[in-house]
Amino acid sequence: MAEEIIGNIHSIESCGTVDGPGIRFVVFLQGCPMRCLYCHNPDTWATYSNKKMSVAEILSQYDGVKEFVKNGGLTVTGGEPLMQTDFVTELFKEAKEKGIHTALDTSGVLFNPANTDKIDLLLKYTDLVMLDIKHIDDIEHKKLTGHSNKNILEFAKYVSDKGISMWIRHVVVPEITYNEKYLTELGEFIKTLKTVKALDVLPYHDMAKSKYKELGLRYELSDTPPLTKEQALEARGYILNGIRK
Repeated sequence: MAEEIIGNIHSIESCGTVDGPGIRFVVFLQGCPMRCLYCHNPDTWATYSNKKMSVAEILSQYDGVKEFVKNGGLTVTGGEPLMQTDFVTELFKEAKEKGIHTALDTSGVLFNPANTDKIDLLLKYTDLVMLDIKHIDDIEHKKLTGHSNKNILEFAKYVSDKGISMWIRHVVVPEITYNEKYLTELGEFIKTLKTVKALDVLPYHDMAKSKYKELGLRYELSDTPPLTKEQALEARGYILNGIRK
């Protein structure tokens, strides 16, 4: 009998409304390799969690609210879900056997184009990839997250070539990603992807300041103002202009 896979869980939201189509059962996994300057969940960075759950335990909780989420499904987010690929694969496999729509909310940073066996198995059971592209410029991406964006953009192309539906998410931050050139270039990249079904332009906010203070962490963007609704609309327009080019 195969050993049961246990996941490090940060938290669960039973009726999420912004994590995929419909009302979603959202599993937040623990652990993330990136250190985005605007991250609003720094408590998910550490790989270790006191909350450990099996696939069966999670799906049992799902069953408790399935009538509320029957037009939505199951979303796994983080942290970074690809840090626990085996667990997410098993969870999605079991979910698909129950007829549950599955969505993977990821940055794609851990994608390795030279070794795709595990990601292929995960994508086999994935209905939707919600890909968070942090910055289209590689140098600026490293400043923002501590990592290159090359594997992320390769992952986007890979998912597209697999024919899997994608939502692209992009946080717009004043003085960092709120830039006509970068936003237009992002749109031009999105245009090359064949399976993008939605674009989420997310305005930067600073509501995580108190959380950083509680955790004894320095908040690097303490002087950066939140993005206004008008700026968010303008940013979306720049991206769409790039897509139309």
